[in-house]
Amino acid sequence: MNQGIHPDYHPVVFRDRSAGFAFLTRSTATSERTIAWEDGNTYPVVDVEISSASHPFYTGQARVLDSAGRVEQFRRRYGDKAKGA
Repeated sequence: MNQGIHPDYHPVVFRDRSAGFAFLTRSTATSERTIAWEDGNTYPVVDVEISSASHPFYTGQARVLDSAGRVEQFRRRYGDKAKGA
């Protein structure tokens, strides 16, 4: 690895405030705000809007689209006009 060309890679806490979830990882992200972590050390904290704790796909709240219903809705709306075009 070349010296002096890589960004600072350090421990950072990412916090999802909507879910009350935080995790410690390493990143090049920086922040002026800090948080005292469970191990007693202080780390920079980056607030995120969505994490695995609040994303609908991971929480099971994802909507499943009914593809057959979508086709029927299209046929009701446009009928046979789509064939004649």
